[in-house]
Amino acid sequence: MKLIDFLPDYYIGNRSMEELQEVLSKKITSLNEAKSSLIDEVYIVTSSDLLERYEQLYGITPDSNQADEFRIEKIKAKIASVGTTTKEMIQNVSKSYSNGEVEVIEENSSYRFKVKFVGVLGVPKNIESLKGTIEEIKPAHLEVEFIYIYNTHGNLSKMTHLDMKKYNHYKLRNEVKI
Repeated sequence: MKLIDFLPDYYIGNRSMEELQEVLSKKITSLNEAKSSLIDEVYIVTSSDLLERYEQLYGITPDSNQADEFRIEKIKAKIASVGTTTKEMIQNVSKSYSNGEVEVIEENSSYRFKVKFVGVLGVPKNIESLKGTIEEIKPAHLEVEFIYIYNTHGNLSKMTHLDMKKYNHYKLRNEVKI
């Protein structure tokens, strides 16, 4: 932002006024950037500098070696897991780790439930943290099973050979939505 642009035209060419406005413009730009950064830190999903503080608040052992994305998922899951464990809670916690739709299938007669990732192909990136969180929040007598969806040869037969050549095996199996 150049403050000189907001002043009347008769200041154009006035060297001392242009220098003053340049110094003030830099200061205001710096303050605006600091304000934006501070606002980003208030929200967990855009935080980076305060992640350790959020982890401490929610009783999570900080691990600065993990990517911020994974740390944020853990915090969001911890927030979603407050209260009595329900099917919806497990669904919300699982969604926060996978960034996709999740279906929880209850099998009460066999004391188990399944977490099926229906909005994401393959194994979610941070599945180990999700498994740990589910173990923390689920009732101890229940067993949990995770179900992942992959593309099959039947799905891929809908694609042309030219379309398939654009991807490697991993991407075709785990990432390409058909």
